[in-house]
Amino acid sequence: MDIKSYLDSTYLKLPAQSGLTSEQTWEEVKKITEEAISNHFFLVMIRPEYVQRVKKLILNSNSKVQVGTVIGFHEGTYLLESKLKEAKQAIKDGADELDYVINYTAFKNGDLDLVKEEFVQGTSLGLKEAKIVKWIIEIAALSDEQIQSICSLMSQWAQENFDSSQWNNIFIKSSTGFYQTEDGKPNGATFPAIEIMLKYSQPLPVKAAGGVRTYDEAVKMIKMGVKRIGTSSAKALSQNEGSSNSY
Repeated sequence: MDIKSYLDSTYLKLPAQSGLTSEQTWEEVKKITEEAISNHFFLVMIRPEYVQRVKKLILNSNSKVQVGTVIGFHEGTYLLESKLKEAKQAIKDGADELDYVINYTAFKNGDLDLVKEEFVQGTSLGLKEAKIVKWIIEIAALSDEQIQSICSLMSQWAQENFDSSQWNNIFIKSSTGFYQTEDGKPNGATFPAIEIMLKYSQPLPVKAAGGVRTYDEAVKMIKMGVKRIGTSSAKALSQNEGSSNSY
């Protein structure tokens, strides 16, 4: 199976997290962009501050690779106003897709009104600008029951507030890749969690992010029903080479 069209080639580390300088970090972002262009991956997923430069690289290459960026990353606890402001700027800079981090802390605390409001407003903003919107639920921070619940709620809210023709452009995404787990537990996509997401997110599509380290794992995810896979090792996965990266 050719999995390239499913892959979102990802680089989201800050210089402080990688031990690189700002210029070296840009070189890493540039590298994955050039790889995405040459390998025809679906998208590059980068932080908002790089959107303009990445979009320019892609346009200058006459490539169809899309540009995605993260909003409210990575904790998800930013105020809705801050998330919307960040999203508007990303759209202005040329982003094709917006990956919001849902306020999963508020969800766990039972503040469903807050979570619903940011889901509806954030999604509406993106769809009105003809963007694909994804909502990162951070499965490593949730129990299986909570994953089921938040996926069911997002599905319900999407169906209540948006036309059925738009549902395919509203994804539920598993992970940021930055959540700190204990005892070596995975912080990205796992097969059991993705199975829950696929069942309870319907009719919304699902993106598996983080933890997909081999071509066979990617194929299995796709056959399960996942529509997109976020990985910092897109080239290795597409060429059936293993990856030791955590994302």
